[in-house]
Amino acid sequence: MKYLEKTIFALLNNQRYFIELSYNGTDFHGWQTQPNGITVQKCLDKALSVYFRQEIVTLGCGRTDAGVHATQFFAHFDVVDLSEEVVIKAVGGINSLLPYTIAVKKIFKVADNAHARFDATARAYKYHLHFNKDPFKIDRSWLYKGDLNADKMNKAAELLLNFTDFSCFSKSKTQTFTNNCKITEAGFEQIENGLIFTIKADRFLRNMVRAVVGTMILVGKGDIEIEEVAQIIESKNRSKAGQSVPACGLYLVAVEYPFVS
Repeated sequence: MKYLEKTIFALLNNQRYFIELSYNGTDFHGWQTQPNGITVQKCLDKALSVYFRQEIVTLGCGRTDAGVHATQFFAHFDVVDLSEEVVIKAVGGINSLLPYTIAVKKIFKVADNAHARFDATARAYKYHLHFNKDPFKIDRSWLYKGDLNADKMNKAAELLLNFTDFSCFSKSKTQTFTNNCKITEAGFEQIENGLIFTIKADRFLRNMVRAVVGTMILVGKGDIEIEEVAQIIESKNRSKAGQSVPACGLYLVAVEYPFVS
């Protein structure tokens, strides 16, 4: 019986696809499916399964926490016995099955061993904060009430490029083998009524970006000096770094792969 099942499976046309999407994370308990709570993955898997009439389970390029947004997010999934044309033209139909806060951009075929998480070579996040009350930025940016020295914050952010172990910015008891990351870009851009922090690295730790921004805020407020950021990183102690800023201002904005242009 097992031999027959294996033979049947081998005859099936099993193909892997990447799906690119974006979402407003306000109403979701993050990306990853959970026993309790609505997640982006849960909604996407259901829509794909209904549309393709077979059980689909996606695997994402990473995990975003509750309230975090993504303007670019990739996941991969496998389908059986469907033509490539049918799958890649399914974007409109799948979008009609998803809530308005999730939008599929495109679907494309990849190698059978392509992996949305492990094949990613870089990721970039942006964090938005504004200084004056704005009803159109609710749940999309953090309202910060106070003054910040953006020049000092940028000098402190430059120090991040000199280190690789960012244990001080990571949640404790995570299932990672290393807390090393290679940051290639980090800095604040001044905009009207706010700041946007951009950070790019080969990988990120749980809660890392929000903890980094919280630490930069301490510099901007004058609570700590620029040089102290290096001491915090060298300490590898989460309690030495700043508090995590609210999730509403954080966006995953780019994920890079060697085979995706």
